Amino acid sequence: MANIKEIRDRISSIRDTMKITNAMYMISSNKLRKAKKQLADTEPYFYALQAMIARVSRHIPDDVEDIFLQTAEGIPFHARAKGYLILTSDKGLAGAFNHNVVKLAEEHIRESNKLVNYKLYVVGEFGRHYFTSLGFKIEENFRYTAQNPNLDRARDISATILEDYRNGVLDEVYVVYTSMKNSLTSEVKIEKILPLDIIENARNRYRIIDAYNEEFIFDPSPKAIIDNIVPNFITGFIFGTLVETFCSEQNARMMAMDNANKNATSMIGELVKQYNRKRQAAITQEITEVVSGAKALKRAKEIKQRKNRASK
Repeated sequence: MANIKEIRDRISSIRDTMKITNAMYMISSNKLRKAKKQLADTEPYFYALQAMIARVSRHIPDDVEDIFLQTAEGIPFHARAKGYLILTSDKGLAGAFNHNVVKLAEEHIRESNKLVNYKLYVVGEFGRHYFTSLGFKIEENFRYTAQNPNLDRARDISATILEDYRNGVLDEVYVVYTSMKNSLTSEVKIEKILPLDIIENARNRYRIIDAYNEEFIFDPSPKAIIDNIVPNFITGFIFGTLVETFCSEQNARMMAMDNANKNATSMIGELVKQYNRKRQAAITQEITEVVSGAKALKRAKEIKQRKNRASK
């Protein structure tokens, strides 16, 4: 059993830890608020760009050949060269946030590729350490991006992936990231960004009458238009996933720190009870010893008095 000093030291240690978890909660709350505003400010542009791609795709002639209009249907599924952009954080203390991402990515790689023809593009130190420890080869590690998602970093990532896709190194590209469903829950997603299904779906689905009535002029050419807007869309999509992942990380860390604070408060309550019991027991023991000592002195005094009377 711990003594009073050990319990008091432990209570002090937990309170010091609570100061750190409270500070981390406040920092994550501030970062989350800024990231949400950043995402809300940029979403309208990229939604409009997505709608424009769908609209343009309906009018592209069938004889136009472009890398973004090709599909990997002629290649067996397990033989396709797949690229995975995996978004994790640089730090832990965020509950199961990072674990859920890397586990989903690992399962998809092992099931779909059989560890053949895959390339990993990792954002975040957690993901880099995890896949390196498993012996996975990492094609590109984008440092410092997880803590500072912005368009410049999104352009760097998309440029690297698009270069490999254009050169035929990759047949398909997937993004594994965490999306915030609401302020309490997040969802890990894996989505294919190349080749763009939105283009193929727009070209193959039933074309409404209004689509034929639209007058579309491609200048300088349909291929040039596609080659211009698709990379912008990929950049925008990657930027959106970076910001959503960053938001989800801060939200997960806030929840983890809040749970830590609640657990610490509960532990302190239990320790205070133990401390009070120990302290009460110590006080009772001291009182008992004082009373016993007083009785012993009184008894010794009485014995001495009897001896003095007997000697007279």
